[in-house]
Amino acid sequence: MIRVSFNFNSDHQITAFQMKGHADAGPYGQDIVCAAVSALSISTINALERVAKAPAAVNSDDNNGGFLKVTDISLAHDAQVIMQTFFNGMCDITESYPQNIEVKMFEN
Repeated sequence: MIRVSFNFNSDHQITAFQMKGHADAGPYGQDIVCAAVSALSISTINALERVAKAPAAVNSDDNNGGFLKVTDISLAHDAQVIMQTFFNGMCDITESYPQNIEVKMFEN
């Protein structure tokens, strides 16, 4: 199961997120949950850097996969719109595949 945790501040802004685990929704290369989560997370990081001009600190385990941590997310409006869109997308995937992905929220 992929476990995603989002950290929110008291103003409901996303300050960080972490993902770990594997969806195990299909064979390697055919796992649609993994593909959706991967595409959404990579697009989000790229959007923060390229669209919002607000790069965040990214830590991933490229050798073993299954781990991504993003911190120091900008509180600027554009960055937060991107992050809220990412959060909503992850929640949508969770609604469709609750056995493969779990989303939790934490307040800083």
